[in-house]
Amino acid sequence: MADDFHRMTPGGKPRARAFGIAFDGEPGHFNAITDVPGVAVGYATLISGEGALAVGKGPVRTGVTAILPRPRADLAVPVFAGVFSQNGNGELTGSHIIEETGAFDFPVTITNTHSCGVTRDATLSWMHRIAPAALDGAWGLPVAAETYDGFLNDINGHHVGAGDVFAALDTAAGRPVEEGSVGGGTGMIAFGFKAGSGTASRVVEWSGRRYTLGTFVQANFGKRHNFAIRGERVGEDLAEPAMREGTAFVEKGSIIGIVATDAPFLPHQLKRLARRMPLGVAATGGFGYHSSGDIFLAFSTANAEAARGERGRLLEAAFIPDVDIDPFFDAVVRTTEEAILNAMIANEDMTGRDGNFVPALPKAWLEQKFGRRNAG
Repeated sequence: MADDFHRMTPGGKPRARAFGIAFDGEPGHFNAITDVPGVAVGYATLISGEGALAVGKGPVRTGVTAILPRPRADLAVPVFAGVFSQNGNGELTGSHIIEETGAFDFPVTITNTHSCGVTRDATLSWMHRIAPAALDGAWGLPVAAETYDGFLNDINGHHVGAGDVFAALDTAAGRPVEEGSVGGGTGMIAFGFKAGSGTASRVVEWSGRRYTLGTFVQANFGKRHNFAIRGERVGEDLAEPAMREGTAFVEKGSIIGIVATDAPFLPHQLKRLARRMPLGVAATGGFGYHSSGDIFLAFSTANAEAARGERGRLLEAAFIPDVDIDPFFDAVVRTTEEAILNAMIANEDMTGRDGNFVPALPKAWLEQKFGRRNAG
């Protein structure tokens, strides 16, 4: 049932709605980016070892996330897109050609900072295997993004390999999405709590039609005292449980956000959607600090023929007028906020390299604070 998808992940972990946290808007069937038809998500999660750091051996707490913007047979068909960097202390490859042409093709990957090149290159190898004609006599500039997981993971050990990227791409599917410490989000931290991968969606009605907008985040940002849930500052009440530092924690947080929609928009409008993701980040207490790579991408699966851009033809593209875009801005902000909270709530404590420990957001506290509020 849809309500079950809204409250629990496929692995049985609670999502934000399981604790009575109320959100605005109508979620899609899965309340995930995969509610957008044709969009798929896959993961490879790497967890092994414990104890002192031995570079090249572990402990390993990392992975890779793959997002397919179109069905596998159509991945060489571009999607109109826009990018926005709120704070550029991070990486999203392919951003220059998106700025230039307003489109990209091939899957998107998200991983740790020192594996971004691996996932980019492996995506090209995978595409050449499944659709060789797409790269015969042409170049590929796939999107690959990163956030830093070096507090928990042997990041300089380069444990993400091409085979892991292939696994994430091969298993990507348009189904309910696992959240928390999975895929590229495995070793990530937000507000001093375990975080990582999260998603949410909204249905937007316009001119008698129902469109879907979904968001995916890799959340790895924020300071505990700024943390907020649904407009209420709660971080100062959550000094415990605390992180434990076998090695000093250095603030290197970031967030990568992906917006997908089947609503027809032009590239400049998709850039406008991407620009609204930081408002959802701010709703949770993210302030775009110096070391944070806050980078956002929005794409539309509509207008495939126009995005393909065949030579010698006059092309036409449908688009919702700018004067009617506000409900989609609402959906971006709402899904970003909920996806971040899902990434934190669908999580457990994690100990990584050198005994570094990151607690999960306490479930008992959530139940007491929000469950009781709803019951009253």
